Amino acid sequence: MVDEYSKPEYDVIVERDVMVGMRDGVHLATDVYHPARGSRRVSGEFPCILERTPYWKNDPKRVQLNGEWFCRRGYVVVIQDSRGMFNSEGVFHKYANMAEDGYDTVEWIAEQPWSNGKVGTMGTSYMAHTQLSLACLNPPHLRAMIMNEGGQSSAYRTGVRNGGAFMFYQLEWAWNSAPKTNEAINDTVIAKAFQATDPFDYVDPTKGPLKRGETPLRFVPNFEEWYFDLLTKSDYGDFWEKPELCAERFYDQMSDVPTLIIGGWYDLYSQTVCENYIGLSSRKKGPIRLIVGPWTHGSHANLALSHNGDVDFGGEAPLNGNLDRDYDHLRLRWFDQWLKGKDMGLEDEAPVKIFVMGGGDGLRGGASGKLNHGGHWRDEREWPLKRTRYVSYYLRAGGILSKEPPNERDSYTAYSYDPRHPVPTVGGNFFTIHGPSGAFDQISRKAYIGCDPPYLPLATRDDVLVFKTPLLRQRVEVTGDIEVELWASSSAVDTDFTAKLIDIHPPNVDYPNGLAMILSDGILRARYRSSWTEPELVERGRIYSFKVRLNPTSNVFDVGHQIRLDVSSSNYPKYDINPNTGEPLGMSRRF
Repeated sequence: MVDEYSKPEYDVIVERDVMVGMRDGVHLATDVYHPARGSRRVSGEFPCILERTPYWKNDPKRVQLNGEWFCRRGYVVVIQDSRGMFNSEGVFHKYANMAEDGYDTVEWIAEQPWSNGKVGTMGTSYMAHTQLSLACLNPPHLRAMIMNEGGQSSAYRTGVRNGGAFMFYQLEWAWNSAPKTNEAINDTVIAKAFQATDPFDYVDPTKGPLKRGETPLRFVPNFEEWYFDLLTKSDYGDFWEKPELCAERFYDQMSDVPTLIIGGWYDLYSQTVCENYIGLSSRKKGPIRLIVGPWTHGSHANLALSHNGDVDFGGEAPLNGNLDRDYDHLRLRWFDQWLKGKDMGLEDEAPVKIFVMGGGDGLRGGASGKLNHGGHWRDEREWPLKRTRYVSYYLRAGGILSKEPPNERDSYTAYSYDPRHPVPTVGGNFFTIHGPSGAFDQISRKAYIGCDPPYLPLATRDDVLVFKTPLLRQRVEVTGDIEVELWASSSAVDTDFTAKLIDIHPPNVDYPNGLAMILSDGILRARYRSSWTEPELVERGRIYSFKVRLNPTSNVFDVGHQIRLDVSSSNYPKYDINPNTGEPLGMSRRF
């Protein structure tokens, strides 16, 4: 059936750089892909699919996989450069104008003679953000969405900042995208200035944060402005409440359309995709659907992989051949059902599909040659799971993680955190060009910033506290949200507390030292322990409760494995470094 319904029906003719007017008079460069027979456009009205991007609408992969592929199957496809990027007019400011520009484009499409008035949207990461933003304004002709690995439920809590800390991928994004702005395209000197430097040279832990006007960002002032806004507006307030950054404020008024939400346990937006499903499925008829696999952030190609990091999740892990033929056919089924009215069987499918990691033999094998961690897909009726049983594990003396509450009268552990020597990020659910994300063994290695020879396990550092269960005598599944509550004091007026959940594979012939596989992590900046809007520094030596939220996951800890929790005060460069001084964040000059 898949081969039959997905056969190409049309040729393609493209209208390049149609300048679509926005409400404020700015015109955005837009390509329109029309179904054709030979060299002639097919007359009539078609359902339409929109993608809005800051990454160049003429990228060959985007043209082939999004524009031409869907157009050949009976859709008018509209791909648009974001405001201020490439051929579009205006000034680009990240997370600005996305809602209004998206709304205006959807309604412009609906008015065209080649449109039947039904508009769907698609896209990954930033292109998912653009969809959710425009849906906040409820455009009348929006009919369906497919948001892959994005859509900011609350960028303050997850996506841009997390637990009060700043996520450093934003700096890389600025560095890589600024040369593609109108200003840089027209001035080769600007592009060369960015190419000649590495952004992390400017934020070396021994040097402190960036200074305004002292990096290549100064050549593209609007980029420097939004970067420092995200970095320094560390208290929650009006800045963080617009549709582009806080869709959860607009859930009630948001478009009620069929919405497919896709994410990965090792994607930096794993929390936000789950939050969007919870927020929309509880309010909308939709239908709203959620798919979460063992994937990292990035291109469509990641969804077809069975492995990431140091492990392989088995033959069930890829989207391809398990959930559908491939990502393109999954999307086509969604749009054919909700934009063309075909019965593609989606009404009968479970609303939630999650990949439960674990169950493999732990040996090296498969096409990837990585540790076989295993896993399987499971249909669910809701998220979070109603049958969840929350179990408390206690941090006890001697590095023990136990279901039994501590009985020691006095037990504590101390460590020194030095902002100049932070614990390096090794894998996990983040995104950076300075080291891959995914299910990595928690051993330092050359690929990551801050790792030095002889590349020992992170657990050997004196600023990492390790708590482990005894060897498990029966399987333990952990699926859902995780919270770590630490009772702690500090000799500084502010600091961070980090937590990592790890699955320890036992030693075997292929892995004689076992493998400490990261599952999830979180962070809390001490000044925000009680309030995001009214931070309060800590009193030196006073004991407080610090609640660290980890990203959701789904994993089976097998017999003979151990559940491990690592606690420290840094995870760099996933998060910025707390200088411990209590100064305004992003502007400190001391450690």
